[in-house]
Amino acid sequence: MEHILIVDDDPGFRRLLETILRTEGYQITTAASVTEALAQCQQRKFHLVVCDLKLPDGDGLAVLRWSKENAPEVPVIMITAFASVGNAVDAMKMGAADYLGKPLSSPDELRMVVRRSLETSQLASEREVLREEQARRFACDAMVAEDPRMVEVLELMRKVAPTDATVLITGESGTGKEVVAHCIHDHSPRATHAFIAVNCAALTPTLIESELFGHEKGSFTGAGGQHVGRFERAHKGTLFLDEIGELDGNLQAKLLRVLQEKTFERVGGMRQISTDVRVIAATNRDLAGQVEQKKFREDLFYRLNLFPIEVPPLRERAGDIVPLARHFLSRAARAMKKPALRLSPESEDALMHYGWPGNVRELENLMQRMAILCEREIDPDDLPLAVSGEPRPVLFKDIERQAILGALKDNSGNRTRTARQLGISLRTLQYRLKEYGITQASGD
Repeated sequence: MEHILIVDDDPGFRRLLETILRTEGYQITTAASVTEALAQCQQRKFHLVVCDLKLPDGDGLAVLRWSKENAPEVPVIMITAFASVGNAVDAMKMGAADYLGKPLSSPDELRMVVRRSLETSQLASEREVLREEQARRFACDAMVAEDPRMVEVLELMRKVAPTDATVLITGESGTGKEVVAHCIHDHSPRATHAFIAVNCAALTPTLIESELFGHEKGSFTGAGGQHVGRFERAHKGTLFLDEIGELDGNLQAKLLRVLQEKTFERVGGMRQISTDVRVIAATNRDLAGQVEQKKFREDLFYRLNLFPIEVPPLRERAGDIVPLARHFLSRAARAMKKPALRLSPESEDALMHYGWPGNVRELENLMQRMAILCEREIDPDDLPLAVSGEPRPVLFKDIERQAILGALKDNSGNRTRTARQLGISLRTLQYRLKEYGITQASGD
């Protein structure tokens, strides 16, 4: 049952509105002033507010303003005996759902406006729920996106995934451009078909042409048989062209033709082959700059750049660093069948302050290394010096090494007692022993 708040200082008119709406099955609460109305709004949730514009302690627009700021999903209908175009315009500009004059022309007028406002609000609420469900369904298991920059990227991916639009993903090496491409494919109508990837920088122009378009037997030295290229293998699916900026001019022209005409020939072949492929390209280069330098075809660039997505470097999405590190560490520990590992607060702080020139790939590799080396908690001492901070001065290292050797001697090589005497953890001591090449230590 919808709950409606009626705000009017005229007792007779307030009772009239209450009677009409109660007979329609609505639950009604009433108020006679701005102060009383706001108190009611703070105490309970309403589905609709019907508010007089002129109230004894202020302007009814104050109720509308409060509602828009604190409960924007609740429609507000303004009603007044001082109806004017100016008042109506002000109220509608502020977000009023509707506007009625006083007295009412008929009870049906109130019933109709209330019903229409509630239905509109319900539809808006349902659309919001659907949007949230769609956003949840779009979540990509291989992708962590908690930083606002990456949330924006995820939203772009969600919008373009259901289409057949060509996507150009840009960003530094190691930012996860192929993960983005995979996620777009997995949420597209082509998800049940192949996702085929090719690195345009990994092969010579001749081999790349053969890989993309295939070749016929005998078309070149070493072509002992027919080869089906990536475009054919990706039919009905997605072809991911990584490092697209590495293609030479001849291949750029052939790729443009495929994108325009949806046909190609194998190397050494004459038969036209039709293809239904969505192309997603990626590059760490400035393609627009390459176009200006005549190193990349302008017409191909605009074909590929139909829907650009820029993946920010890890240093510019700091909100993802720790969640990504935890994700990679947990995954690596599971793969190695090790107990759960965790990062200490100090090590997380060190990760946050590192520049990550290798981006997400560097972070993933580091967490895999930590999973191999560590047993339970990862401290800053476990991290490479480049990540944990500046190396200690040589003089300090010498002093520290001598202190460890002295403590080991005092404790007959027992590492547990040595660590206790030095005031450091056993793990830190073990790290120092390894760092300084000290082997004269026993167990517990």
